[in-house]
Amino acid sequence: MNVKSVEKQEKSIVELVIEVGHDEFEAAIEKVYKKQRGRITVPGFRKGKAPRKVIEGMYGSGVFYEDAINEIYPEAYATAVEQEKLDVVAWPEVEIQEVGKDGFTFKAKVTVRPEVKLGQYKDLTAEKEAVNVTDEDVDNELKPFINRATELVSVEREAQNGDTVVIDFEGFKDGVPFDGGKAEGHSLELGSGSFIPGFEDQVVGMKAGDEKDINVTFPEDYHATELAGAPVVFKVKVHEVKEKKLPTLDDEFAKDVSEFDTLDAFRANLAEKLKERREESAKNAFHNALMEQVVSNMEVEIPEAMVDYEADKLVNNYAQRVTSQGIPFDQYLAMMGMTMDQLKEQAKERALKQVQSDLALSAIVAAEGITVTDEEADAKIKELALEYGMTEEELRKVLVVEDLKKDLCREKAAELVFSTGVAQEKAAQ
Repeated sequence: MNVKSVEKQEKSIVELVIEVGHDEFEAAIEKVYKKQRGRITVPGFRKGKAPRKVIEGMYGSGVFYEDAINEIYPEAYATAVEQEKLDVVAWPEVEIQEVGKDGFTFKAKVTVRPEVKLGQYKDLTAEKEAVNVTDEDVDNELKPFINRATELVSVEREAQNGDTVVIDFEGFKDGVPFDGGKAEGHSLELGSGSFIPGFEDQVVGMKAGDEKDINVTFPEDYHATELAGAPVVFKVKVHEVKEKKLPTLDDEFAKDVSEFDTLDAFRANLAEKLKERREESAKNAFHNALMEQVVSNMEVEIPEAMVDYEADKLVNNYAQRVTSQGIPFDQYLAMMGMTMDQLKEQAKERALKQVQSDLALSAIVAAEGITVTDEEADAKIKELALEYGMTEEELRKVLVVEDLKKDLCREKAAELVFSTGVAQEKAAQ
């Protein structure tokens, strides 16, 4: 491999012209031939037994060139990047120029990390929201526990909003039953908005044993197109009306729903946890405000390819999370009414912020001479192994230690910004 030329272009673009010589190309061709000969049919030879010269004579001397190039150019490109000490931040654009038995030449247009001119990044000032927890806040924290302890009790009266009714129903469009419009013994909380608009309101006032025809119209944007905007009739029968029986808020309630013996102790614990969450939220908002200033204060021309690369990573990570739950990603996109291009476009805004932050922190690392020792990296690997449920050896097989060290350096740079930041207290919302 030989780098014939290096040309720096605008916006952090570097164009490399790379030459792969005869010996390297020949080795790649031979490797491809051995992989493919079992699939190539040549009259007079059993599959896999035809000599390379015979195959080349039959199909052309360049029959293996394309696959051989694909076999070798990534390594040649990586070697050239390392040789030229380029900090590449996106996939290259590769163009094959000349190919022959003596080798080939290709052009790689690469995006490198742009130069950053830092502005002020220490001793910045930003608002930080004061944290306050009221009795009303604690009451709201109690609600999920109250709901879980609430019982439904059968009552002999007309149904009201907030009650749960047990009903049979069947829907008809133009007098004909439609798919998915029938159920028996269905529990419906009135006022929950879980049915078609207008349905629950017309069940209010019914009691056990009542039957009624309910007229409603499906929303125009309803997912079943044959029903969207259509007027329908539901035949409804009420079997039972249940009202909520709320628990008494006392020490016994606290014992039932928590590890505490008294309601006061339980409320105090809820208040403390809520305060911790709000303090964490206020701290994160303060840190974000400081980083926004760091980014705003720096000067840099960010290449579009760098943002696209980061957006692709975000989308791929998202797709992996979805498919890990057993949902094909194309099916998920269809359910969300989105295309892959639309999702990538949405990801670009977040990707841009991520790139800006990364560039700023990397520049601070360089400006401050921040380093990470092997011992610090080892400690982080041990921490991550515990978090992921892996052994350190397993983690090291999939982890690039130098990349981890860069991440830790950026964390130190961020901590420098945060620790020197000055908070201006802002009243709680």
